[in-house]
Amino acid sequence: MPNCCQSLIGERRFFRATVSPILLAAVCLTTTCATNAQESPKTSKSIPRLTSQSPASPLTSVASSGNQISLNGRTLPGTWLQRPGKAGQVTTHLSDGAFRQLIGVNFLNSTNWAKQPIQWFSSVTKPLVLATRLLGAYRYLDITNFAQTAGWQIQTNGSTLVIATPKTQVRNIIQSQQSSDASVTPLQQARILVDLDRPTPWQVTQGLAIAKPQIPSSDPDTPTPKSTAPPNREWTVALDGIADPILIQRYTPQPPAAPPTLLENLLKQLSPAIPTQPIPPVAPAPAAAPEPLIQQVEVVKNQTIISLSVPFGLSPQVSTIANPNRLIIDIRPDPLEERDITWAPGLRWRQHYVNLGTERFAVVWLEVNPRKFGLTLKPMWASLDGLAGTAPLIQTAQRYLAVAGINGGYFNRNNRLPLGAIRRDSQWLSGPILNRGAIAWNDSGQFYFGRLTLEQTLITANDQRLPILFLNSGYVQSGIARYTPAWGSTYTPLTDNEIILVVEKDQITEQLPGGKVGGTAVPIPQDGYLLTLRANAASAASQLPIGSAVRISSATTPADFSRYPYIIGAGPLLVQNRQIVLDAKGEKFSNAFIAEKAIRSGICTTATGTLMITAVHNRAGGYGPTLAEHAQLMQLMGCVNALNLDGGSSTSLYLGGQLLNRSPSTAARVHNGIGIFLQPR
Repeated sequence: MPNCCQSLIGERRFFRATVSPILLAAVCLTTTCATNAQESPKTSKSIPRLTSQSPASPLTSVASSGNQISLNGRTLPGTWLQRPGKAGQVTTHLSDGAFRQLIGVNFLNSTNWAKQPIQWFSSVTKPLVLATRLLGAYRYLDITNFAQTAGWQIQTNGSTLVIATPKTQVRNIIQSQQSSDASVTPLQQARILVDLDRPTPWQVTQGLAIAKPQIPSSDPDTPTPKSTAPPNREWTVALDGIADPILIQRYTPQPPAAPPTLLENLLKQLSPAIPTQPIPPVAPAPAAAPEPLIQQVEVVKNQTIISLSVPFGLSPQVSTIANPNRLIIDIRPDPLEERDITWAPGLRWRQHYVNLGTERFAVVWLEVNPRKFGLTLKPMWASLDGLAGTAPLIQTAQRYLAVAGINGGYFNRNNRLPLGAIRRDSQWLSGPILNRGAIAWNDSGQFYFGRLTLEQTLITANDQRLPILFLNSGYVQSGIARYTPAWGSTYTPLTDNEIILVVEKDQITEQLPGGKVGGTAVPIPQDGYLLTLRANAASAASQLPIGSAVRISSATTPADFSRYPYIIGAGPLLVQNRQIVLDAKGEKFSNAFIAEKAIRSGICTTATGTLMITAVHNRAGGYGPTLAEHAQLMQLMGCVNALNLDGGSSTSLYLGGQLLNRSPSTAARVHNGIGIFLQPR
């Protein structure tokens, strides 16, 4: 998996709330949910904190709610609520992300956000349809009748919804080989059938790459050759049920064979003078047998865990059928299931394969109508008390109470500092770098794409002008950089021998030696900022003595960017006015990054004004797109303007409490993102 975040000019390769989310949403109606940040030294106005409000019913209709689910004794994250029903009964509602991820329910296509057809050990042609309810940052499904039909026992314990499902027996596990579909890929496919005595919850999880054991050479003087083939990847399928001991024994891994004895070579090393008989030529060793698909079956805490070793280019696609009750695990080069679900008014979840020449790319995306009343977009970032920090996008989105979101711009993985533009409510949190691509927008659903430069100039009382090259940025170069309270309460030198000027109320009040990188932290004044003079710029300190009055002018290139209150920078810019305008070299991306085939994140607008946030994953049987392919894919999907966001393991597309495009365990921590919010009607 390629790394995700980019450092400097080169590229780095790749809360859960402790109170009810419903109550938290209510609190956020009157309070704030992020950090204070201040841009201008001339004003004490802090950046308004992000909140998300619900368009749904008042909280008085909720009897109880919480953010934990105990499923057959295992406590898992997931939001839920109960409401008063008829005849004194209560109805139980699960957030759709938790229902899908924890129970294994398949969501079917729907054009009505208030109704969600599902399939779970049932008919696809005559699906059960559940009523939905938007509240806070989640969409809840009424599972009352579903749970009763399935024989679940449900009760509440504080903020935890306790679910007990009937005991289930795993009767058989059968692996069969299937003919590959020549029109798709020459790779071989396989199918695993898991027979059950009744429907039961199941989960599938993607794991890490499986390291191949190195087989030593028979000659100790010969280095062990390294495999060039991509490693298999671990996947696990967990079912709430008990497998028969015979099944467990059938798939219990055998102990590894003892390594070959290198007796002849050992004798040669110990007694080189003793003549030996000629050694007959040895036939080449047969090719190593492929790893078994099913690595192990075990029962852990009343769950049957099936561990798989899946070859590169293939992934499991899991489905269920009834009569007999059966879990079907297909190992395929094209496992993505097509979906087109209207999730909320103006918010649509889609996923399918997009053809580019002979290649087929898996794409998951959200379509947003920004002119639909109640939908807004805001930048969001990981840290509560400044700009340094990273977190999983799920965690950041839930803290901000976003209903949906995608990872944003680049950052330095080591010091967790931003490497690109972040602007909110018309105030800069972090400035752009290297004239890279950015997206700007306002609350009226208007967007602007381009390559962005921020030109800030320090102006002295005698009209001397000095360029400020970087604002609240982890990008470090010779010159003058500026750090405001949005950066945090203090600044710690990022390079050796900086000269730090403290500016309060438009006047230089101190000159401090920065010392060694990572040394003494300098407080950032709440009514001002710091200027750091690096390398050749240190000579400017003599022109800026203590007591000097200074002011700052600020402008963007292009000037249109300054009209928009929200900006996220990333790059490269892919499409502008329907034309591919990719110039990754011009935006100072490395050759390796440009040529790399990797998972990509993107954001774009269409001719109808719809916004799309996209996650482009691997092509069928291969790696993800290059930047050039990403630009072509965005153009094919109808993008009039499109921007590449941070990608690789950062690529995270969030909706209603879960990631749509990958297992959370495979998603990297990210610095910032773009959140989509439901506002009150």
